[in-house]
Amino acid sequence: MIASFCIVLIILYYSYRYAWWRKAIDYNYPRILMYHMVREPITGKKFNSLRVSPAKFEKQIAYLAQNGWQSFTMSEVMKLKDKLPPKSVVVTFDDGYRDNLINALPILQKYNFKATIYLVVDRHDRDWSGQRKAKNVGAGLKDEPKLSDDEVKELIESGLVEIGAHTITHANLSRLTQEQKEYEIYQSKKEIEEKFAIECESFAYPFGIYDDMDREIVEKSGYKSAVTTKVGIADIKSCDAFEIPRITVSGKDNLIAFKLKLKSAKRGVKK
Repeated sequence: MIASFCIVLIILYYSYRYAWWRKAIDYNYPRILMYHMVREPITGKKFNSLRVSPAKFEKQIAYLAQNGWQSFTMSEVMKLKDKLPPKSVVVTFDDGYRDNLINALPILQKYNFKATIYLVVDRHDRDWSGQRKAKNVGAGLKDEPKLSDDEVKELIESGLVEIGAHTITHANLSRLTQEQKEYEIYQSKKEIEEKFAIECESFAYPFGIYDDMDREIVEKSGYKSAVTTKVGIADIKSCDAFEIPRITVSGKDNLIAFKLKLKSAKRGVKK
């Protein structure tokens, strides 16, 4: 009796934690994955959910490559949206951490996978973690090494990486005037294009915080798409091109959780 009760509890727990029973979202809809860092977690530090270890990242990319997923950049997905193959995937990174080059790029090269990096233009010596919540000031993101401009060029020259914009300073747009918003959004595109001699076609809202004015400024600035931190899988043909949801890949996800997120965007009942 007790054993049976324990088994039921275990089944209920894993059903809640992993929601394996949730219906898969149409695989004709591309999966837009959101990463930040590919590096080992730091014991006792905040934001370890943003730190996906290189071993986990390789397992995830290997799984995609070995199971029929085809890799695209964000701009490619937008251009090909009417003829994308089933099981299309976009790997995105926010902010511009150096480990995207040191740890992530070799894995992408090994499996011939592409990525889009949303770059903060003025990214060095900035503690933007406190811009969202005051309690996060000094939580450690300032100390994470960021890409130099030469390293960004190296990523571009790999032929696998597209650069998108993530504002000038990783600003919390909700705290800015219209003029400041326009500067952060438009100028980041302009500076990326001038520094790296590329087209910057996609934008990511810092912290996922934005309003109708921000969306309008992004579109008027000449971007072709913008991604959010809203968790979801959208039909890229019909969704708002400037409010595209993504699948959050956490450093705490095991491979089972990753597979479930590919299926329905969430790992469990709530996450």
